[in-house]
Amino acid sequence: MDFRTRKRLNLIKNYIFGWTLSFIYLCIVRGVGTIEVGSFDPGLLYSVLISLILGPICGVISGGAQIITLERVYRKTSIQKLLILRVIYGVIFIWTLILLAYFICITYLDLKTDLMEFAFDEGSLPVYLYIITVDIFFTMLTLIDLMLGPRNLGKLLQGKFYYPHEEERIFMFLDLQSSTQLAEKLGHIKYSMLIQDCFNDLSVVIENEAAVYQYVGDEVILTWKLKDGLRKHNCIQAYFNYNNQLLKRKAYYEEKYNCLPFFKAGVNSGIVTVTEVGSIKKEIAYHGDTLNTAARIQGKCNHFQQGILISETLKMQLFPNSFLIEEMGNIPLRGKMEEVTIYAVSEKIAVSQTSVQ
Repeated sequence: MDFRTRKRLNLIKNYIFGWTLSFIYLCIVRGVGTIEVGSFDPGLLYSVLISLILGPICGVISGGAQIITLERVYRKTSIQKLLILRVIYGVIFIWTLILLAYFICITYLDLKTDLMEFAFDEGSLPVYLYIITVDIFFTMLTLIDLMLGPRNLGKLLQGKFYYPHEEERIFMFLDLQSSTQLAEKLGHIKYSMLIQDCFNDLSVVIENEAAVYQYVGDEVILTWKLKDGLRKHNCIQAYFNYNNQLLKRKAYYEEKYNCLPFFKAGVNSGIVTVTEVGSIKKEIAYHGDTLNTAARIQGKCNHFQQGILISETLKMQLFPNSFLIEEMGNIPLRGKMEEVTIYAVSEKIAVSQTSVQ
């Protein structure tokens, strides 16, 4: 099972758990110490049993819709159409739940009423508002999780980043080649659209378990936990997978922007400090020489006419069998007293445009 599939299944699992818990909570609030104003009151026990059935179904539907929206719809339609689609989805979602609940009630609880009376019962409106609110809440949590990075939201809520601590990680600095010339050629608006398209195509690195740490202008910083980055050479393969993705969309980029974007990369591994920073805007930040060295290495790509350069530290941790690694020598890096040995990496099977043009 690839990483993207595992991520989708994990999202659906979280939605199933969340919806089941939300329905049980609603049953307890409405069933303990309150009087039901509607004509249908199955009691607390039956309400919880219904929740255990509807929760997983809701989770699959809601989680699946979220996956489709993020992967296929979000960047391919206008915000107005996106809102309209969201309203249509909400109506379909509510009616799907009504039909499922009605079927369960007439089958197992011997309910004696028709569908429309059941759907528009006096006590149903608060339930529908609750369902819509919960769905919006889960969507917001998903988007916040995407902004903070995988699993970081839970860690942030637990206070795991409150005090600085050390982690061993791999960092890749990806920078757009000839960005200044492209900005002058395309103008600010079209250049920003180019960056948007490039970073949307960057989603291919999910297959290599990469997490985006930061977007900085036309540069993006990817990171891995050490074991995740070394597994299947994810930290190297991600670079080639990304540039190959750009090559696959060559016709699109040349038609829309009259260019083929190409990114150069510097990669390094080591100990970094991770902590929560900011009071006006919270952010999870990594500090340390590991990042500085990766940035400096990336800055040498043009000098050596290479697409990707890695540090000796990372090279010693890799056991490559599908890449060619060539030593570029010991070089001084700005801000470091000692010279650093760096290596160029290329694929054994030649792919068009594996070095900086």
